[in-house]
Amino acid sequence: MSDAYDHERSVALDAVRAAATLCQSVRATMDGNVLEKDDRTPVTVADFGSQALVCEALHSAFPDDPVTGEEDASALRADANAAVRTRVVDQVRAHHPDATPEDVFGWIDHGTARDYADRYWTIDPIDGTKGFVRGDQYAIALALVVDGVPQVAALGCPYLPPTLNFDDPASRGQVFLAERGEGTTQLPVDPHDEAEARSVHTSDTTEPAQSRFTESFVSSHSSRGLAAAAGERLGITEAPLRIDSQCKYAVVARGDAEIYLRLPRPGTDYTERIWDHAAGALVVEAAGGTVTDMHGEPLDFTHGPLLEANTGVVATNGPLHDRVIDALRAAEQADS
Repeated sequence: MSDAYDHERSVALDAVRAAATLCQSVRATMDGNVLEKDDRTPVTVADFGSQALVCEALHSAFPDDPVTGEEDASALRADANAAVRTRVVDQVRAHHPDATPEDVFGWIDHGTARDYADRYWTIDPIDGTKGFVRGDQYAIALALVVDGVPQVAALGCPYLPPTLNFDDPASRGQVFLAERGEGTTQLPVDPHDEAEARSVHTSDTTEPAQSRFTESFVSSHSSRGLAAAAGERLGITEAPLRIDSQCKYAVVARGDAEIYLRLPRPGTDYTERIWDHAAGALVVEAAGGTVTDMHGEPLDFTHGPLLEANTGVVATNGPLHDRVIDALRAAEQADS
C-alpha cells in the first residue's frame, strides 16, 4: 500500500482490533445486559465499549477529525442503566486502566458529529448487533471519508473464519484493511496470531448463472422478493449465503460470493446510514469489485449520516455489476 494514508491505516487497524477484542470478551460473558434504542434494535455493552475505544484512538491520533458514529452516551448516563454503565467502563478499563466514567462517555460522544466535513471518520461499533446477541456474525466497521469518498477502511469481523472452507473455531476473527486504489488485505484480529496477512480479491466470475448472492440473515433488512426476481433473470440457482452485518462485504471482497444486494422493501422509506456501508464498500472496491446504489449511481457520502442521494446498495465482484443493475431494473419494471 502507499504511504499517503499510512498513519490512518495503522491507527484504524489497531483501533478495530482493540474493539474486536472487547466485543469478544463481552460476548463470552454476556448475561442479558441489553438496552433498547428507540427503534428497538438491541444495544449491548459491546456497542458502547467498542465505540469508546475507537473514538479514543481517533481523537488521540487525529484530534481535528470529526467522527460520525452510531451511538451516543445518553442511555449510559441514566441512573436506570447503572449496571450496564459499570460493565462498559470495566470493559474499557481493560484497555485504558485509568479511564473514568466521564472519560468513557466523552469518547463515545466524540462519535456524534452529524454535519458533513471534507475529512471525517464514520464508525459502526457493532454492525449486526442481532447477530452478535445471537452468537453469529457481526462487524466493527471504520472508514475515513475524504472529499466525500471513503479512502481507508478497517472492517473487523471477529467471528469470521479465514475462509469458508476452513472454519476452525480457534482461527475465527479477521480484519479487512483497505485503501482506495491500493488493495484489500485480510489479517487476523489477534495481532499475535501467526497467520500471515494476505491480499484478497473479488471473484473473477463473468457468468451470472455461476455466481452467488450473499444477503442479510434477517429478512426484514432487504427486499428478498426483488432480489429473487433479479436472480431469476440472471439464472442464479445457488442458495444465497445468509450472514449478518458488513461481513457480507468481506465475503464478496475475498470471492466467497459475487453479489450483495441491500434493497428497499416495498412500502418503506428507509434511508441507508453511512456507517452501515462506508467501510464495507471500500473493502469490496479496493479488492476489485464495484459498489453503487440499485440504479448504478455511486454512493454519496456528503449528506451527513444518511445516504440521502441513493436508493439501496449493490456490491458485486465487478465484471457482473452492469448485468446485475440491468436485472434489477427489469425486475422493478415487471413488478410495477
